[in-house]
Amino acid sequence: MAQAQTLSRNQQIVLNIIEKAKGPLKAYSILFNVQKKGINAPQQIYRALDKLIEIGKIHKIESKNAFVACRSSDCEISKATAFSICESCEMVDEISDTKLSKYLSGFNKKGMKFKRFNLEFFGICKKCKKD
Repeated sequence: MAQAQTLSRNQQIVLNIIEKAKGPLKAYSILFNVQKKGINAPQQIYRALDKLIEIGKIHKIESKNAFVACRSSDCEISKATAFSICESCEMVDEISDTKLSKYLSGFNKKGMKFKRFNLEFFGICKKCKKD
């Protein structure tokens, strides 16, 4: 995980909203929730989100264009993330697997070295599974 960083006021506000959320949040939902705290422009949200992703505090769920807090204190590679997503309740769980992280960090295809990975696995969680 990235070294401890001092967050700006906006970054801390955005991080707090994402950490308290029960599921992934879209940028405009975040904006709606922070307007009372003086953050009124989408650019302010996107700058905060970009920095929080860069330092490994949050992850982007690409298929939902939404953001979740990193729940793993031992994130191996902030640019290689994997998630399980329930198709019923939309619960997102970060997959922490050192073998997967190690594999992804060394993965290349036809000589191309990839900069980042975002794997999303879809299914039904235990809570939603019908017997």
